[in-house]
Amino acid sequence: MAWTRLKEFVEIPLNGLTQPTRSDWIFALRTVSAGLIALLAAYALDLDHPQWAMMTVFIVAQPVAGMVLAKGFYRLLGTLAGGLAAIGIASLFGTNPWVLVTALAVWIGICTLVSSLLRNPEAYGAALAGYTAMIISLPAFGQPHLVVDLAIARCAEIVLGIVCAGVTSRLILPKLAADAIISRLKRSILDLADYAGGAFSGGDPASLAALQRKLITDAQTLAEMRTYARLEAPSFAPRAHPVRRTIGQLLWALSAARALHTHAAPKNATLIPVRSDLQAFVGDLSETPGALDDTGPWVARLDAIAAKARDAPATPAEPGEDRVGTITRLTIAADFAEALKQVMRGLDALRSPISRPSRDRRQPALVVHRDYHAAWRNAVRAALATLLVAAFWLTTKWSEAAGTVILVAVVSSLFAARPDPVQSAWGFFTGTLLALPFAFLVGQVALPALPGFGWFTLFVVPILVPAALGMANPRHVGVATAFAINFLAFLSPHQLMTYDPGPFFAGSASILVGILIAIGVFIVVLPANPWVTVERISQAMREDLARLCLHERIPRRSAFESLAYDRINQLMPQLQRTGRKGDPILGGSIAAVTVGLEVLRLRGAQVNSAMPHETVESIANFLRGLARELLFRRHGEPQTSTVAVARQYAAGIADRSDRPEMLQIAASLRIIAAAMEDYPDFFARGRG
Repeated sequence: MAWTRLKEFVEIPLNGLTQPTRSDWIFALRTVSAGLIALLAAYALDLDHPQWAMMTVFIVAQPVAGMVLAKGFYRLLGTLAGGLAAIGIASLFGTNPWVLVTALAVWIGICTLVSSLLRNPEAYGAALAGYTAMIISLPAFGQPHLVVDLAIARCAEIVLGIVCAGVTSRLILPKLAADAIISRLKRSILDLADYAGGAFSGGDPASLAALQRKLITDAQTLAEMRTYARLEAPSFAPRAHPVRRTIGQLLWALSAARALHTHAAPKNATLIPVRSDLQAFVGDLSETPGALDDTGPWVARLDAIAAKARDAPATPAEPGEDRVGTITRLTIAADFAEALKQVMRGLDALRSPISRPSRDRRQPALVVHRDYHAAWRNAVRAALATLLVAAFWLTTKWSEAAGTVILVAVVSSLFAARPDPVQSAWGFFTGTLLALPFAFLVGQVALPALPGFGWFTLFVVPILVPAALGMANPRHVGVATAFAINFLAFLSPHQLMTYDPGPFFAGSASILVGILIAIGVFIVVLPANPWVTVERISQAMREDLARLCLHERIPRRSAFESLAYDRINQLMPQLQRTGRKGDPILGGSIAAVTVGLEVLRLRGAQVNSAMPHETVESIANFLRGLARELLFRRHGEPQTSTVAVARQYAAGIADRSDRPEMLQIAASLRIIAAAMEDYPDFFARGRG
């Protein structure tokens, strides 16, 4: 899922691509050229399986240079780890076939477990380490002395492919992650302006929800792209800090815009001028061509709006207005203006980095959600599937079943952590099946009659260029990548190609059967229920909020936001499988971020020595009650008095004092109460 999302990140459009762009053509021609260079070099070096060098180019091919380097680096690490594991397992258990396949299945399970807890490209490297051991060990079955030679040969072929892919992606019309980050951040700012404009003017809820999802996904993708930019150029390292801060500010602005939309209160006379200024601002930003080429005027306007919101009179403009509600909305408006201003400053920092070293070298944490339950399920499923098919192979002694065992191991570990592994594996099967007739025509008909590298190039380029164009399109990347890789696997290019259809069809059949068996495993063995996953992530978010309320140490805001939005990002693909039933869960999860940020504000007020003791005690009592509700109230049970207490405390604090810090406490309490009233079911345990 992450690699598909990164391709979407680079290409930007919301409605997908229908025609190849100039960037797509550059990517396709560059990838095919690198593959041909790798194959020619493999021929020159007389490698045993030269197709692996060319296949590696297509496996690591990505639209951005840093992504190629990252995937190639972790592919190399995974191959080395898998090769060492194959040597160790074969040395220890090579004389007993049943113990050997059991050890390999356990190794694949362990690697799948690790892969499920990591993110791309690290996750890809871990999964690769698992099935690489199988790919190396099975061809040497019964001849353990060959394992070392096979491991060295496999590493040499893959290193060659990685080098060719990395060099061409960096030198031939490169698309750089550093440039892509700036471009995507500018697009995200404009998307945020569109979202805020629609929210302030009562836009279409479905469109706003879709734009909200896109902003969350893009913010998480921005975080991932930092690593790739640093691989492209170490000089990008000083800009990693602005990227992290800017991501947090972008998400903060999104939360504030959503809160202003949910609690608009347009008749509030005190709020109307600030809200009108914000609406005019985001409208001008969206409609001005090249608006972000110079952020200075926009930052100045946001400064003025934030100051206007903070300096607005605490006394309602009209009798009967809700005083605390007015203060709350003004606070949210000031937060939105301040956060958007900081995002624009982050954009400037990326475009014009400061060369002097930062005094504070500590960087905000980017914490990610790890689903240990799902990871163990994936591990057991991959190990069990591999072991069962290997047992069938050993029992029947069907030679071609070795290919089936390998494909089961590959598919059951590689796609295990996908939100919908069946759909991903089926796309892989579709691409593989489509590749079969093309590989037969080229490898069994054309090349035996017309041998030589020149004829090979003439035959495969018209096939691989369209496949690479499909790889550049997020809608077709899975099928197109499977097509390209398996076309080369079926073709098995060597310098001397011969007509031998028997082994060709037997090997092809074993691969297709292996993929289908893996799909069956995903369906039958420990199938994942999206609602169970949704509830598990939702419960983790509620526990996060409870810890914020009770833990002695106040965590960094950036760490909380990073983890919370990462959990939301993991929720979204699961919720897409549930239809509109998932919309309240998504809304509640975003409201939970708002609650968490306000809890952090209250925790900060608790340690403020200027706060009256009575107020500090009231905050502590409220936070304890909130934690109890989050941890123990079950779905269907009525809300406790937490919301009423929040409103009561807010009103009492506002009545006793006009000090800004006291009014801020009252506003935080009201924001928490409103969020929990909006999504009462999300803040309860045990949704079915």
